[in-house]
Amino acid sequence: MQQQAELLSISRSSLYYQPVSPSAEEIAIKHRLDELYTQYPFYGSRKMTVLLKPKWNINRKRVQRYMREMGLAAICPGPKLSQPAPGHKIYPYLLRHVTASYPDHVWGIDGRPFGRLVNIS
Repeated sequence: MQQQAELLSISRSSLYYQPVSPSAEEIAIKHRLDELYTQYPFYGSRKMTVLLKPKWNINRKRVQRYMREMGLAAICPGPKLSQPAPGHKIYPYLLRHVTASYPDHVWGIDGRPFGRLVNIS
């Protein structure tokens, strides 16, 4: 066995591994999870856990793992972070072509309410 494993470039322990088939309970939970997702595709793992808890004693981590294995994800709007507010003025970056080549060349103000002068160079 050792020589065969070396020739195939695999570990010996992988030769003895017997895959375990899913239990009847796991299949039943996944089937119910699929039914619930079909009805409520906008429910995430938290809400699915609440719906599955009365019949099975299941925690959220297990529901998350099953949803990930089955490729299920809640349908929800994503963040729109790169959308500017309507009417918002876009200020030009004045230091785009300026290289701070000597001390005290470039100064700016930090984002505090009263401001504070900061040496950028």
